[in-house]
Amino acid sequence: MNMWLSGLAGGVLIGLSATLLLWLNGRIAGISGITFGLADAPKAERGWRVAFLLGLVLAGGLAMHLLPHIAPRENYPRMALIVAGVLVGVGTSMGSGCTSGHGVCGLGRFSKRSLAAVLTFMATAFITVYLLRHVLGAVA
Repeated sequence: MNMWLSGLAGGVLIGLSATLLLWLNGRIAGISGITFGLADAPKAERGWRVAFLLGLVLAGGLAMHLLPHIAPRENYPRMALIVAGVLVGVGTSMGSGCTSGHGVCGLGRFSKRSLAAVLTFMATAFITVYLLRHVLGAVA
């Protein structure tokens, strides 16, 4: 499968899952909200949260098994991955949500706050790539 086709298929599946969660449960498919809400959610709320998160992990594992030629990049330094993960966690806390919540679900609901968040995410990404590739000379 071409890389653009796998990206298209992934985007369609993300949009479909976000739409179904909203239609069937009345909930927004923001991963950070689902994950962080799991700790203090009422018992009736835990089932769909756990199912959604397990579905993400299982679908990723299934995709890697069925499409081994589309494997994630490897050989990243562990410390860089840990620092990146912590920074993502801090960013989702500061931004009151993650890219999936704001970008997929918030923009779909015409949220002004989500538009501001997505513009901030994208500007930060552009600046980071520019600095890493053109100023620091890192290969990403």
